[in-house]
Amino acid sequence: MNSVLKGKNVLLGITGSIAAYKAAEIVRLLRKRGAAVFPIMTSSATHFVHPITFQTLASQKVTLKLFDKNNKQMGHLSLPRLADLLLIAPASANVIGKMASGIADEILTTIVLATEAPVVIAPAMDHGMYHSPILQRNISKLKAAGYRFIGPEKGDLASGEVGMGRMREPSKIVEYLEKLFQSRDDFLGKTFLVTAGPTRERLDTVRFFSNYSSGKMGYALAEEGGWRGAKIILVSGPSSLTPPGGVEFYQVESAQEMYDTVMDKFPQVDGVLMAAAVSDYRPARHWQNKIKKESREKLVVELVQNPDILKELGEKKANKILVGFCAETKDLEKEARKKLMTKDLDLVVANDITLEGAGFEVDTNVVTLIDGEGKKEALSKRSKREVAQKVWDKIKWLMEARKITREMT
Repeated sequence: MNSVLKGKNVLLGITGSIAAYKAAEIVRLLRKRGAAVFPIMTSSATHFVHPITFQTLASQKVTLKLFDKNNKQMGHLSLPRLADLLLIAPASANVIGKMASGIADEILTTIVLATEAPVVIAPAMDHGMYHSPILQRNISKLKAAGYRFIGPEKGDLASGEVGMGRMREPSKIVEYLEKLFQSRDDFLGKTFLVTAGPTRERLDTVRFFSNYSSGKMGYALAEEGGWRGAKIILVSGPSSLTPPGGVEFYQVESAQEMYDTVMDKFPQVDGVLMAAAVSDYRPARHWQNKIKKESREKLVVELVQNPDILKELGEKKANKILVGFCAETKDLEKEARKKLMTKDLDLVVANDITLEGAGFEVDTNVVTLIDGEGKKEALSKRSKREVAQKVWDKIKWLMEARKITREMT
């Protein structure tokens, strides 16, 4: 069978769930597609399926312990290095909780922390556990960190009840992995510039005007774009976040500095994702020393407009893809469509920052995507990394549609 999984090294984590028996079918399907499978079992998983089952199907030694005197190589170091992907199926609530907390007290969770490969999680548990607020918080935390989830789904559970918590079927999981590997080539040979975070406009030596942007949305876009094959130039305002590995990174402070850097890099790129919250105004005057309150009863600050980076990019873009972001407190769609037209955008990502779980500083977002043809897609609340995946999906669609249009003309 010709598959993108051929020649790939897949680490398969199996945890303590009755669905562990389904992992055997996952091994079979992966092997059929030419992947090498390295099973890793928690101690709880061995109560459901014997390790010999996975060793026979995978033709690989099953990793069971963090410390194995019979293994000359340290599994928690050697396995992460060879992995193209780590799949945890089934993933119990216990292991999900450990991963979300950074606990590495056994071999599987240690490998999760050590690997730089994509991690895909297929939860399986009773519906009561799945709907627990604690578990949902842990899942949200992992999604925000870039971990991908498939399932669960609603169906018959081991308890005899019907509800949400049933592990996605092995064939669907393997299909998902194939699509995931295919997407890694989506933007090969393409370069995109992503802006992120706030800007700061100095008032004096200790004070500035800024906003609440954390940079989380922009950094998620940069990481997802890089994972899908693009060369990413990330231009960020002040942020406590660590830049994703592999990006070309530029730290700026003011809107003018961001303008200068973006315009300098713009000729090199195939598109721009302008996720930064750029200050519209800056103080007309910058005090060279700290302003002392004793010296005046009232301080009047005159503000002047900063350069409109997005508008100028729209005027220069030619065949480049241009994505803008629109954070509003009212008239969201009206304002988004206005920005789309006046700044000649290909896509606008709009969010109402008054909604719970949307906007600045949080790990989630609630957005509406509107493209240049006016087509709208409203996304429910999800992690910013998941929003980033949707935005890049849309960019891929826009680029393919543009290519088809050129070929037809």
